[in-house]
Amino acid sequence: MLYANTIKRFSDFIAATALVLLLLPLFAAVWGVVRMSLGSPVFFFDTRAGRDGRPFSLVKFRTMTNARGPDGQFLPDAERLTVVGRLLRRLSLDELPQLVSVIVGDMSMVGPRPLPLRYVARYSPRQAQRLRVCPGLTGWAQIHGRNELGWPERLERDAQYVDMLGRWYGPFVDIYIVICTICLVAWQALTGRGIASPGSATMQEFHGNR
Repeated sequence: MLYANTIKRFSDFIAATALVLLLLPLFAAVWGVVRMSLGSPVFFFDTRAGRDGRPFSLVKFRTMTNARGPDGQFLPDAERLTVVGRLLRRLSLDELPQLVSVIVGDMSMVGPRPLPLRYVARYSPRQAQRLRVCPGLTGWAQIHGRNELGWPERLERDAQYVDMLGRWYGPFVDIYIVICTICLVAWQALTGRGIASPGSATMQEFHGNR
């Protein structure tokens, strides 16, 4: 797995660094919009499972308020997600800070999306294969439906990606995913498809294989 273990990391670093430099004006613009619409903090941090299940801090531009109900608990996502937040998610601009995670090595440009750390104990052995590689900005599941997929199919797509990455054609799979992602982000911006799970404003909880 020379590509998966060495070449992929080098290409990730080069690509992410170039994108951060190129997109600095966009970073600044999004930062300003979030700061004016939602106030401080501008960024949302969450602990996610990285390669081999190691925890790392995932960062996004904030898209939801911190509004709470009378019981002190956060209101449902649908009620906290702002108009600006919906637009950022539709354009995938809330994900931009994750390029920094790619630079430092916590993430890859392509790989299974990083999921909450609490999910690790809920995976079947097959689903846990997704933890053998670095999580990515986009992946095999993302180009096959993203959040519109049910959890079993989504996690199976992730496991399939890990299988393919170890084959001779692994680099071509990554290139194919990147090209498809560019097209799908444009389609998502026009239609809003794939941003959230059906019947949910964001992503439904994964409860395991019950």
